[in-house]
Amino acid sequence: MPDPTQVAKNHWFRNDDIPGVPGPAREIEGYGELPPAIEWEGGAKVAINIVINYEEGSELTYAMGDGSNDGMYELPFDVEGQRDLAKESMYEYGSRAGIWRLFRTFDRFDIPITVFGAAVALERNPKVAEKIIARGDELVGHGYRWIDHYNYSREEEKELIELAMETFATLGLTPKGWYCREMSVNTRELLVEDGRFLYDSDYYGDDLPYWTFISGTSHLVVPYSLAVNDCRYIMGTGFGGPTDFVDVTKRSVQQLLEDAKADGRSRMMSIGIHPRITGNPARTHGLAEFIEWAQGQDGVVFLRRSDIAEQFIAQVPRPASPDDRLNR
Repeated sequence: MPDPTQVAKNHWFRNDDIPGVPGPAREIEGYGELPPAIEWEGGAKVAINIVINYEEGSELTYAMGDGSNDGMYELPFDVEGQRDLAKESMYEYGSRAGIWRLFRTFDRFDIPITVFGAAVALERNPKVAEKIIARGDELVGHGYRWIDHYNYSREEEKELIELAMETFATLGLTPKGWYCREMSVNTRELLVEDGRFLYDSDYYGDDLPYWTFISGTSHLVVPYSLAVNDCRYIMGTGFGGPTDFVDVTKRSVQQLLEDAKADGRSRMMSIGIHPRITGNPARTHGLAEFIEWAQGQDGVVFLRRSDIAEQFIAQVPRPASPDDRLNR
């Protein structure tokens, strides 16, 4: 392990990463100017994946003995040292009302989605798990609870993954993918060692899936996005209202279609939403406006994340070595 004092002292002249630092190697170059030629279902140029982050009831709360309340809230207030009942009720809006408004919207437009589901959230509201199964949607493991995995040791994180998978199995769900709230330097290695996962989505650095190698084993990464994500309604500089959300999502599709027109290459697009945020009426209305618009565009298809992964694998097969991983 590098000496952190020496690292800090000499960091200014480095042009590479320090050998031995834990975690996956950085992959900065990527595909370069020309990504692989992928054809999505129906010949689409843009595959849109809508993700519901279902976390309600698994977030940090004094009620569950965490000693703090989660900070992702509509207003910049923080109750310290005790339960925050207002914040808890915002989360409960998502599980009581918002999730069902979103499902009705997806039923109306007949589109498949992906759910990043925290195991405890689904365990506490099993009707949501039943709806995921009934609709044929995809579950991606979102942890046992909605907590930052980098706060836990390797063994603790391994146990958290196993607890989550046991809960999912009890609910009749089998995730092919995994997405932490915030992964640790051990997460991807643990997923590969586990062997039950087709891919993970703890990455924001591309518009297409890509193969990486972890401990000599090939592993698929299907990138996610925080740029087209409803957390921007309530965190930092972002959406003032649904019109902003609709504008960003439409422009994202338009640019990806322009990219495809310019180089003949298809891309994927992730839209992240939360029942407690987009599940509110005006924001759901904005989401519906976008979906209706997108369904009217040539070259656009809505797919589950697992569909994107499997269609990618069919066209860019699992590489035999790291040298082959960007093979087009």
